[in-house]
Formats: sequence, C-alpha cells, structure tokens
Amino acid sequence: MRYKTLLFDVDDTLLDFKDAENQALRSLFEEVEFELTPEVELTYKTLNYRRWKEYEQGNMTSEEVVNGRFGELFEYFGQKVDSPAMEKRYRYYLNQGHKRLGNSLEIVQDLADKAELYVVTNGVATTQFQRLTDSKLLPYFKDIFVSETAGYQKPKREFFDYAFSRIPDFNKEDTVIIGDSLTSDIQGGKNAGIDTVWLNPVANQEKLSIQPTFHIQTLEEIYGILV
Repeated sequence: MRYKTLLFDVDDTLLDFKDAENQALRSLFEEVEFELTPEVELTYKTLNYRRWKEYEQGNMTSEEVVNGRFGELFEYFGQKVDSPAMEKRYRYYLNQGHKRLGNSLEIVQDLADKAELYVVTNGVATTQFQRLTDSKLLPYFKDIFVSETAGYQKPKREFFDYAFSRIPDFNKEDTVIIGDSLTSDIQGGKNAGIDTVWLNPVANQEKLSIQPTFHIQTLEEIYGILV
C-alpha cells in the first residue's frame, strides 16, 4: 500500500448526504404542514450551503449554522418559527439517512485489512456517529474526528493537528485524505501537508483553483492510487 493512514470524509464520500437531506426535509415539512415547493427547497439548500461555507471560514459556529437556518428560511417566506426546535426535528429525520454510496462498505471493509482508517468530518457529531453506525461502516474505522469535538473545522490546519496528534505513529508521508469537497477536504489536506484524493464524478481537474494530488470519479478507483 502506498499509504498507511487513510482519512475519509463522510458526506457524499461514503454516505449519500443528498438522499438523507432530501428525505429529512420531506419528513420535516410534512410534520409542520408546510409545502416543500421547489422554490422553498432551493432557498433552503442555498442558504444552508452559504452557512456551512461561513463555518468553514470560521465566521460561524456549527451551532449558529444549524440552529438558525430554518429561522432564516421561514423569515424569507414571511413566517416565524422556533428555529432550534425545528432543527431538532430535522436532525431526528436526518439521523436516519444512512444510505451508502456505491460499494463504500465493501471498499472500507477491504481497506481496513490493509491500512489504518479514520473519519474526518465537519458534520454534527451525534448525527455522524448514528449514520456511520446504521450504515455498518463504523467498526472499520480506528477513530472518528469531528470538528465539533476538535474545536476546529476542515480546512483549518488546527483540525488536522488535532487528528494527527491522536493517530499512533503518525507520518504525513504515509497519509492521504479522501473527500468530495475541494474547499474542505482538499484544501484541508493541502493546509496539513498531506496528499489528497478528490472524489468527484464529473469535474474537469484542469479548471480547478484548488488542485488535488489525485482525482477519482468513483470510490472504486481508489485502488489505482493506493496499491
């Protein structure tokens, strides 16, 4: 194996976050009896994306991101809601979303016999642990590093310093991060001085402002890099 330590992102790398998000939104809006029109859904996803980018840049806490997003959404449509309470219900539904992407379970099972696997995620800790458990992925990872616990988020160097200090016999040259986000996973890996694998099915690498070490279109292609 080229690398001994593999750092995996979760959402849209191992688990299908888009599916989990869509299911959770539908269930939540059915519960509150508010129509989830295409406009409402697009508005939510746009403001949610912006909020998480603010978090990546250190301009918001994760609590501010999640506890304020539904308040902002409904205010846009001229209504007021108890945003933290609505977030709690959304979180309940989101926790149930553990659909795996492709053959991620089989790949993780196989790689766990060849290398040390760790999770690095900016997600909410309780949600990520629940989803990794329900998807049967959790037992194959040596540890789970969550920004909420680390006190720093990807792509900050401090997040990776936190993780590296907790990995036995850590060596940067033997370590690679695999993830779908250029600004979080790939930039984070570059900030930390480790190799990076960008998982993206369609993007043209030549046009990127952030260049990964490797680019794969499916998780199965990781073997061409690792072996």
